[in-house]
Amino acid sequence: MASGALGGLNTEARCIVLGMVNTGYRPSEGAALLGAHINLAAAVPHISIEADGRHLKSKHAKRVIPLTGVSLEAFRQCPDGFPRYRDNPSLSATVNKFMRENGLMETPGHTLYSMRHAFEDRMLAAGVDERIRRDLFGHSLGRERYGHGATLEHLQTIVQAIAL
Repeated sequence: MASGALGGLNTEARCIVLGMVNTGYRPSEGAALLGAHINLAAAVPHISIEADGRHLKSKHAKRVIPLTGVSLEAFRQCPDGFPRYRDNPSLSATVNKFMRENGLMETPGHTLYSMRHAFEDRMLAAGVDERIRRDLFGHSLGRERYGHGATLEHLQTIVQAIAL
């Protein structure tokens, strides 16, 4: 997507979309983030997907994701989260309509949620380990998890290598 392509979209919707680019969070997870879940001052800027006032899709959905590239810049614009969409289910409709009207969908079958899949495709192309991909996406591993997984610093290095 070209720089500035989302310029006509309201700030919060635009920042949620740009946040998805390098995190792969679900749109509802991004919309639900509170300022307390956004840590821009840490050595590794990151967000925490938590069940703070909401229901998570699964126990694996609770996770910490480093912020890099356009996603980090988006959160610098909205460091307190996205109150407009926190309890408002219109995000997907708003973004999908804007993207269709502006020719920003790769195909008619693409939606806002496709941004999540594009992030995974970039990780696959870069050879990112399945455990790390599943941890970043909040998916189950399909087997017992051992250890703590990658450190936030390690995740930052991996995501930075494919960040837009």
